[in-house]
Amino acid sequence: MPACKVALLIALVATAGCHHTPAAVAPVPSNDLAARTRADSIEAAQRARTDSLALSRRAEADRLAREAADRLAREQQAMRETLAERTHFDFDRSDIRPEDRSVLDRKLVILQGNPTLRLQIAGNADERGSDEYNLALGSRRAAAARNYLINNGIAADRLEVVSYGEERPLVAGHDESAWAMNRRDDFTVPEGVASLARPQRQPVR
Repeated sequence: MPACKVALLIALVATAGCHHTPAAVAPVPSNDLAARTRADSIEAAQRARTDSLALSRRAEADRLAREAADRLAREQQAMRETLAERTHFDFDRSDIRPEDRSVLDRKLVILQGNPTLRLQIAGNADERGSDEYNLALGSRRAAAARNYLINNGIAADRLEVVSYGEERPLVAGHDESAWAMNRRDDFTVPEGVASLARPQRQPVR
């Protein structure tokens, strides 16, 4: 074969090699695409369910926290009301009446559960009698409650007594119903007591 033909043949072969058609990319089978779509849908549903459960748990935790805070607030209020319960006295008497011992016993439980808690006891009298006599009677009434608590284990330095005599009537009036309410001991927790500890045993009402 003449040399010129050989050269021409080589050139044709080389040119054909430079312009080959790239291999076509096989399409994704439709059944694989459907499977992937299902998998994505399942994954999205699982994420949504997980997020929903997390929100539900947070909501439940918040609800329980609110209930606990409300319960604590009610307990604190109930203990403060118990500490503030008044005791009353018969005319011209300073001894603790049997029906008032349970009032002091409820205070006793709270005082025992709060060893640093202090209490002021204020004795009062009705309007009958002189100012001096009623101040002394109020003092005896406050001392009676103090002694009851001391005899049941409360340290004396936790209990302050004061007498107002007839100076601070609870009820205005000049009859026995008013006088009976004014013959009393008032109990006060000092300001600044932020929280009371729940006693080991609950006060009996």
